Amino acid sequence: MRVRAFIAGLATATMLTGCGGLDAVQQSDGGGKAAKADPASVSDAKKKLAKLTVKGRAPRTGFEREKFGPAWADVDRNGCDTRNDILKRDLEDETFKSGTHDCIVLTGTLHDPYSGKTIKFKRGQDTSTEVQIDHVIPLSDAWQKGAQQWSATKRKEFANDPMNLMAVDGPLNGQKSDSDAATWLPPRKSYRCTYIAKQIDVKAKYELWLTSAEKDAMKGILDNC
Repeated sequence: MRVRAFIAGLATATMLTGCGGLDAVQQSDGGGKAAKADPASVSDAKKKLAKLTVKGRAPRTGFEREKFGPAWADVDRNGCDTRNDILKRDLEDETFKSGTHDCIVLTGTLHDPYSGKTIKFKRGQDTSTEVQIDHVIPLSDAWQKGAQQWSATKRKEFANDPMNLMAVDGPLNGQKSDSDAATWLPPRKSYRCTYIAKQIDVKAKYELWLTSAEKDAMKGILDNC
C-alpha cells in the first residue's frame, strides 16, 4: 500500500507541475474533435514553447537504447521497475503477482488516451504488448535534439521519468515509433492539446530543442485548443 501511495502521489505531482493543468480541464466533446482547454493553461504551454530552442535535427549516429540505461530500471528504488510503476499508475482494477509486494501487474484496464479505447491488459507472452509504455518524447528523438551531450546518468533519468511515460495502446505506440509532433499525433483529437503540452513540459525540463517543423506543429495544435 505504501508503494501504491507513493506512485499515486508521484503521478499527482507530475500532473500538477508538469502538464500545465491541461489534463484536468481538457475533455472530449464526444465527437472526436478537440475540446476547448483552459485558456490560462494553453497560454502557459505557449509561453514554454516560445522559450524552447529551435535547431536542426542532429544525426542519429551512435543512438542505442542502451545509451539510456537498462530498460525499466528501478530508479526511484521503491522495489518495482519503471514499467510496472507506470502500469500501476495508469491502469485501473489491477491485480498483482503474489509475493511481489504489488509490483508485478498481472491484469488491469487501460482507458487509452491516444485512441479513446478501453483495453483489457493481461500479462503474458502473447498479450503484454497490447499495452505498452510510451516515451512521450521518444529516446531517439531526444538523442537527436540534445541528449547526445548528456551524461549517462541524465539519460537514464530521462528514460525512466514518469513525466515522460504513459501506458498506451501497443499498436499505436509502434506506429508512433520515434516520431515528433511534426510527423505523428494521437488519432484521438480531443487528447492532442494535452499531448502537446506534455511534450513541451518534457522538452523544457530537459532543455531539448525543437525543429522548426515540430514547433509549427505544436503551435498549430495549441492555437486550436
